[in-house]
Amino acid sequence: MLFSPACGFVLLFLLNIVDSGRILSKINQRYRDLQTRKHKEFFLTLLASKSKPLQHVTEGRVHQPLDHFNRQNVKTFTQRFFVNEAYWQRPDGPVFLFIGGEGPIYNFDVLAGHHVDMAKEHRALLLAVEHRFYGDSINPDGLKTENLADLSSQQALADLAVFHQYISQSFNLSSRNTWISFGGSYSGSLSAWFRGKFPNLVYGAVASSAPVKAKLDFSEYSNVVGLGLMNEAVGGSEKCLAKVREAFVLVEATLLDGNFTKVAGDFGCCQTPTNPDDQMELMQNLADIIMGSVQYNEEGVLMSIKELCGVMTETSEEKEAELEAYNRLVKLSQMYHNTSDESCLDVSHEETVKNLMDTSHKSRRRAERQWTYQTCTEFGFYQTCEDTTCPFSGMVTLQAQSKICTKVFGISQHSLPSRIAFTNSYYGGDNPNTYRVLYVNGGVDPWKELSVVQDSSEESQTVFIKDTAHCADMSKERLTDRHSLRKARQEIENHVARWLKTAALEKMTKSGA
Repeated sequence: MLFSPACGFVLLFLLNIVDSGRILSKINQRYRDLQTRKHKEFFLTLLASKSKPLQHVTEGRVHQPLDHFNRQNVKTFTQRFFVNEAYWQRPDGPVFLFIGGEGPIYNFDVLAGHHVDMAKEHRALLLAVEHRFYGDSINPDGLKTENLADLSSQQALADLAVFHQYISQSFNLSSRNTWISFGGSYSGSLSAWFRGKFPNLVYGAVASSAPVKAKLDFSEYSNVVGLGLMNEAVGGSEKCLAKVREAFVLVEATLLDGNFTKVAGDFGCCQTPTNPDDQMELMQNLADIIMGSVQYNEEGVLMSIKELCGVMTETSEEKEAELEAYNRLVKLSQMYHNTSDESCLDVSHEETVKNLMDTSHKSRRRAERQWTYQTCTEFGFYQTCEDTTCPFSGMVTLQAQSKICTKVFGISQHSLPSRIAFTNSYYGGDNPNTYRVLYVNGGVDPWKELSVVQDSSEESQTVFIKDTAHCADMSKERLTDRHSLRKARQEIENHVARWLKTAALEKMTKSGA
C-alpha cells in the first residue's frame, strides 16, 4: 500500500473557500493561516499532555484514472490522503470522510475540527482526501489548458468512489462500516453531491456553507454583504452601509475626473490605474476588503463588521467633509496593508492574467489557475456589482470578470450559460434530490444564497445560524463562540448520531432476516 508516516508539523488547510477577487483570495489565505495558528496551539497542548497525535496518522497515495469516463485513456495520477486511526473502534466503527476542495489538504484535517471531535465520540476512522489537480494531487502532465480538461467535480466524485473502494480493501471494511462525509464551501457541495450520486457508498453527508447552485452572475453576494453591513445584531448600521456606498461613488468620481495619480497615492497602488481594466481591479480589491470582513465576521481574520463600521461611521472633524467617506475607505485599505506583507496594492489586470497563465508547480498552495478554470467550465460564481443594490462599484461587471475565461483558457464567454445550466441540471441546483444530507449555513455568509437553507424534503435537513459567517461551524469550539453557533454544532452532532443509530438498526434488521 502507498502509506507513509505523517511526521513533522505542516500547515493546515482546514477548508477551502470559493472567491473571485485578488484581495479576497489573500484574506482567505489569512483565514487558513489563522486556523493554522489555532490548531498549532491545540497540537502543542496535546503534546504537553504527553499525547502523541501524529502517531496514529498516516499519509498515503492512491492511483486514480485521469479520466474515469473514457476507458481508452489509461493515464493515471496519484491522489494524496491522510488517515487517523487514533479513535477507530475496529473492525465495525464508522468512517468519517473529510473531502478536500480547491486547495491542498494537510494532516490537521484528520487531527482537528468539529468532524474530528465527533469522530472521537463515535470511535470513527478519520480520512481526508485531496481534490484532483490541487495540492500534491496534480496531474503529472501539468496545468496547461489542454491538461485541465480532466479537472471537474464529476471526475472528483468518481475519485471519491475509487478511494472508497481502495480504503475498504486496505482496512478490510464492509457494509458494517457506516460512512459519513464532511466538507465546507466547495468541498461541502462535493459532500452533498457524493451522497446524492453514490448513496450506496456514503450513508449521510454534512455540507457546510455549500454553494450547490451554480450561478454565472452572482450579484447576490454583494447584496448580502450590504445587508451584513446594516445588521445591527452583528455591529452594522444603515449609516455604515450608506458610508460604504458613498465612499465607492467618490472613488469612481475621482477616477472619472482623471485624478489617477491621487487615487494611486491615496490607496497605495503599485501602479497608476489609468486604463479601465486596472480601475476595475482597484475597485474589486477595495470591495474585497469589505467582502472578506463580512464573509469571515468575528473569525479574527481582518476586522469584524462592528470594527469596520466603526471606522466608516466614526465622527470626524475633517475640513473636507464631502470626502470623509472616501478617506474612511482609504483608512480601511491602510488597515489591511498594515497587517499584510504587501508593500503596495497591485491593481494591474495584466499581472492578474499573467499569474493565471502560469502553469508551473511553484507552490503546493497554488490554486488560482485551477479554480478559475472550474468557475469558467462549471460554476461561474462571479461576484458582480451591476445590480443597483450593490454597495460597491458598478465597474465590476460580468463582462469584465468572465472575459478572463477567454483570455486565459480560450473559453468563449457565450458558452458559459450552457455550462452553468448543465451543472445545475446534473446536481439539481439549490433543490437537489438528496436525502440524509445536512446543509449548514450562516446568516451573515453571502454563500448561503447558493445553498439549501430550507428543508426541501423530509430527508434533507438544514441548520441555519442567523448571526455567524462562512463555515464557522467546522472549527473547534471556542469560548468566544456565540450561543447560536454552539447550539448549531449540537444540532449537527445530533443528526450524525441519529444517522449512525439508524444505520446500526438497519444492519441489525438485515442480519436478523
